[in-house]
Amino acid sequence: MKKIILSFIAALGLAAGAAHAAGGSTIPWDKAPNKLNDLPALQNGAKLFVNYCVGCHSAAFMRYNRLKDIGLTEQQIKDNLLLTTDKIGETMKANIDPKQAKEWFGANPPDLTVIARSRAGHGGTGADYLYTFLRSFYRDEAKATGWNNVLFPNVGMPHALWQLQGERRAVFDQTTHAFKGYEQITPGSMSAQDYDAAIGDLVAYMQWMGEPAQGTRVRLGIWVLGFLFVMTFFAWKLNAAYWKDVK
Repeated sequence: MKKIILSFIAALGLAAGAAHAAGGSTIPWDKAPNKLNDLPALQNGAKLFVNYCVGCHSAAFMRYNRLKDIGLTEQQIKDNLLLTTDKIGETMKANIDPKQAKEWFGANPPDLTVIARSRAGHGGTGADYLYTFLRSFYRDEAKATGWNNVLFPNVGMPHALWQLQGERRAVFDQTTHAFKGYEQITPGSMSAQDYDAAIGDLVAYMQWMGEPAQGTRVRLGIWVLGFLFVMTFFAWKLNAAYWKDVK
């Protein structure tokens, strides 16, 4: 039994090491801003997600009408976030043909419904990973897509938001090959600060999408803890009253 347990622990360690090696990068993850309670940020993130992500990625467990939970009306969803062929009660389906996607990118783009929950690791939360990843693209003409990523080297995904960020090239140390920073090639439609803020909104939306009820869960948890604290106090007083005459 002991050998089985040790083998299982070793396998977990190897799996974790392989997962880290798959990323191929040791740059630290930037801390994602906390915008889960910022409805305008979540609404802007939903707009960015539909405009820049759903073209290739699906969110098969998220229905458009659930966006009413972040303050959007059904009419706003229909006018601003739905294609003419989509229905308000449908899930967020990718617009790309899976066969074409596999041919172009080498693999079918993954579903993003719970991506923010699945990417947590040694470097931080899943939101931290996504926030860093979406701000780490650079031009690389040697790649089929024309893009590469410092956090995820040789990634098959192109830079979908490059028009917002502009084109950059990565600067590496010629001796150690360590990443040193970026050099802007062409400007984007947003400043660096505005782009980072937009990515923060997008990541917050993906974080919310992974568990839309998390705000309710946290609020309910506070009430439950308060109830248990009060009941503990009364139980303690009742116990003292029962045993006060017992020698």
